[in-house]
Amino acid sequence: MLARENLDIVDICAPREAHAELVRLAAQAGVAIICQKPLATDFAAAKALVADVAGTTLMVHENWRFRARYRRLREWLDAGVAGDIRRVSLEFLSSGMIAGSDGQRPALVRQPFFRTQQRLLVMEVLIHHLDTLRFLLGEMDVVAARLERSNADIVAEDVAAITLRCRSDGLLVQVTGNLAVHGALPAPRDHLRIFGTRGTIELDGNQLTAHGEQPHTEQFDADAVYQGSYDAAISHFLDCLDSGKPFETAPADNMETLHWSKPSMRWHNSTRRKNRDRMASPAESSPWIA
Repeated sequence: MLARENLDIVDICAPREAHAELVRLAAQAGVAIICQKPLATDFAAAKALVADVAGTTLMVHENWRFRARYRRLREWLDAGVAGDIRRVSLEFLSSGMIAGSDGQRPALVRQPFFRTQQRLLVMEVLIHHLDTLRFLLGEMDVVAARLERSNADIVAEDVAAITLRCRSDGLLVQVTGNLAVHGALPAPRDHLRIFGTRGTIELDGNQLTAHGEQPHTEQFDADAVYQGSYDAAISHFLDCLDSGKPFETAPADNMETLHWSKPSMRWHNSTRRKNRDRMASPAESSPWIA
């Protein structure tokens, strides 16, 4: 197709294992590229890819940060609604990995490929949230983390606790992901709380609320937010092609998010060999400590 057609743009929507090869092929053809996150299966492969295609017009399609509720939340932060931020907590909880009376795990019925993913919750799901937190709060580093696996039907983690520290002011950010929570709904939702000196901003699913000096609540339509994030990301890509402005999610930006997974996966592979079900004990999480 690349040789036969006179293409302007290639949109790569394949599984992440094929991203690097397809980006290289498209780069050789000299077309502009938008590629689904992540660029490659790990940090080292992504770093090599970025070096190989240097000079290529390439944007990573990381659309979570383009969701309307997060764009509004960023506006509230920029307007000082929260004041000086003291603490941030993000939870992504689901009961999807808990087997029902029929023996089926809803998360695996909906996304069967989860069974064989070698890097599951962090690389497939929470990577969206980590990127969005960078968009909202700036650059951060991993302080500590712990990954676990809740069941033998998957080979990688579906439980994660990650502590981040903002580089600018030392603010600590706690991220909790768990797909095996009793009492949670099978379909997960974002629950983000930003505690500040002037107010608390809370995103609970599709409702964004400010408590404090400037109280306000805004409700978002789930379907519109979902489709709108794809539309906004692609529109951003096209607008930047026309204007020559840099992409918000350029490869260099996405590498910052992938960089967080570099020490984690070294630890992840080691501890997975040591213990088939638990991804780490408290002592084994030490390689994450900054």
